[in-house]
Amino acid sequence: MKQYKRLYARLLPLLFALIFLLPHSAAAGASLNGTLMQYFEWYMPNDGQHWKRLQNDSAYLAEHGITAVWIPPAYKGTSQDDVGYGAYDLYDLGEFHQKGTVRTKYGTKGELQSAINSLHSRDINVYGDVVINHKGGADATEDVTAVEVDPADRNRVISGEQRIKAWTLFHFPGRGSTYSNFKWHWYHFDGTDWDESRKLNRIYKFQGKAWDWEVSNENGNYDYLMYADIDYDHPDVAAEIKRWGTWYANELQLDGFRLDAVKHIKFSFLRDWVHHVREKTGKEMFTVAEYWQNDLGALENYLNKTNFNHSVFDVPLHYQFHAASTQGGGYDMRKLLNGTVVSKHLLKAVTFVDNHDTQPGQSLESTVQTWFKPLAYAFILTRESGYPQVFYGDMYGTKGASQREIPALKHKIEPILKARKQYAYGVQHDYFDHHDIVGWTREGDSSVANSGLAALITDGPGGTKRMYVGRQNAGETWHDITGNRSEPVVINSEGWGEFHVNGGAVSIYVQR
Repeated sequence: MKQYKRLYARLLPLLFALIFLLPHSAAAGASLNGTLMQYFEWYMPNDGQHWKRLQNDSAYLAEHGITAVWIPPAYKGTSQDDVGYGAYDLYDLGEFHQKGTVRTKYGTKGELQSAINSLHSRDINVYGDVVINHKGGADATEDVTAVEVDPADRNRVISGEQRIKAWTLFHFPGRGSTYSNFKWHWYHFDGTDWDESRKLNRIYKFQGKAWDWEVSNENGNYDYLMYADIDYDHPDVAAEIKRWGTWYANELQLDGFRLDAVKHIKFSFLRDWVHHVREKTGKEMFTVAEYWQNDLGALENYLNKTNFNHSVFDVPLHYQFHAASTQGGGYDMRKLLNGTVVSKHLLKAVTFVDNHDTQPGQSLESTVQTWFKPLAYAFILTRESGYPQVFYGDMYGTKGASQREIPALKHKIEPILKARKQYAYGVQHDYFDHHDIVGWTREGDSSVANSGLAALITDGPGGTKRMYVGRQNAGETWHDITGNRSEPVVINSEGWGEFHVNGGAVSIYVQR
């Protein structure tokens, strides 16, 4: 009996993976090459037109193989210009006059619903951003007894008790009790970082409170991040956020979620929250968590503590791309998969190149250099493992940080998206056997006509690699869909071809 229990324990994470990610993976069937797009960047203009842009773009996205979009936080922030991560009222989706505006930075609730309907009509899923670590833009202060803690070790108290004025009262005067009558007070939070009475920026922990656990152990305990930190040990808070999650999913007919800043939120609550919303909506609600740490062990711990019931962004893979792009050809390309989530948990990894936090000028700036981006996109879009995400800022360019903006790379990414949609199927063979040039092939699937491909990327001077694409492809003529190489490759009778790549470039060969 014990051996069966041990076997069950080993298989359980895989079962969860099969249930909650398989529909988006190549393993689910050749017709389901899921591709996610993050449809915003940090410096989107505050013009209220973004939901309309999304609606107008829906046909283009579908044509290029996008099967899901992650939209920015759709609710009212601290101001109209708020990107959404200074979440004020989770129930105000651009419907009520609050914080000096009805619309959010992106538009009105009605415009968002129209965009979602347009996406759904083209079989594109929509994932909502979930910002539930903190609340910003309180309506009033409250007198609270608190202590200061050491920013480098939040478990260490460095002051006696003192009275502060904390921005913790949220009564939502523009919305009132529509959708929810829950009003927030200081006792629904663990702490804050501002004393209005003294105009002091410190990290304050409220009287009678303890930081939530389990969270990241950086800085001793990394529960506190910003604004008024939500207390998930408070039962009324936990119940309200679960109610909201179900409402959010149903109100917008969402298909899934992106969870923000999860290393600062009680892991067990996030596990239970995802389960609760799935149970109440009766939908799969694919969910990916942003646990920002370049450490596979930390990400695996999070996956374990949440029972593998949702996915994580592959932050370590992003940092491998960043390193490869910045080392002037000195990076060992054979190491691209080292320490990555996708190398260990292929069904739990959402792979990406850059996002709104890593773009120039942002807090986690680690932008993959422009020359390497097509190589990185080839890596995540044409291989069999992981659920790849395309960044709006890479497709359409970014608008901030002056001379360090990301240029629009649509013309380079579009052929790679086409390769994923039409050709990236079947058994994969890896050729990670050279420090400069690495490659892989897909043999194709009989249910997808003309499928199969061969990809090469290099940070060095370029060259060739002999790779196997399957005997069933013998005699076919393949060409480089990126246009970087012009000569055709004829697959020999044994299923092998000699493929070429230019220096610092990518080539993806498919059947002509």
